[in-house]
Amino acid sequence: MSVPASKVRKGRKFDQVLSGAREIFMRDGFEGASVDDIARAAGVSKATLYSYFPDKRLLFTEVANTQCARQADEALHTIDMSQPPRIVLTQVGHSFLGFILSDMGQRIFRICVAEADRFPELGQAFYDSGPKKVHQAIVDYLRTAAGRGDLSIGDFELAADQFAELCKADLWPRLVFGIRADFTREEKARVIDGAVETFLARYGR
Repeated sequence: MSVPASKVRKGRKFDQVLSGAREIFMRDGFEGASVDDIARAAGVSKATLYSYFPDKRLLFTEVANTQCARQADEALHTIDMSQPPRIVLTQVGHSFLGFILSDMGQRIFRICVAEADRFPELGQAFYDSGPKKVHQAIVDYLRTAAGRGDLSIGDFELAADQFAELCKADLWPRLVFGIRADFTREEKARVIDGAVETFLARYGR
């Protein structure tokens, strides 16, 4: 579920509050972040902060959703329905992998997992604000490409999920389990190129 709009007030310093909150949440996590530190980082009073977000949970959810939506919008800009699958899937794969391997993407993911018991709706809100949008855009592209004969797909939803999982091969598990902290451009390209080749071997015409 998304943040209830009636509980979040927009105003002149709204973006300023979000920026300060993002800095503190990414540094200290949800539990460790104090309202005093957030207000200080945002350059506003606690009263001003509470006037926008009366609940710290609402503030964190808004920060996570905003960041995820921004990354999703950047990824969606790379999808040109007129281009062939190899070009589009390569671009989307690099955008997707770039975000989930980024410091920001990792921090949001870890906080969402850590706070799943505290407020499970956060995961749904996070998914809806970004991953779901990208997933639907990929589904739409696959339908378009199949319609003009570039691909042969029976289950578009599954195919989109399969491509996303192929893009996470090797690198994502090593990052999540702390085996590696970063990867080279060549390592990322190896995974994305393999994902595209595997996907087209299954669905290409």
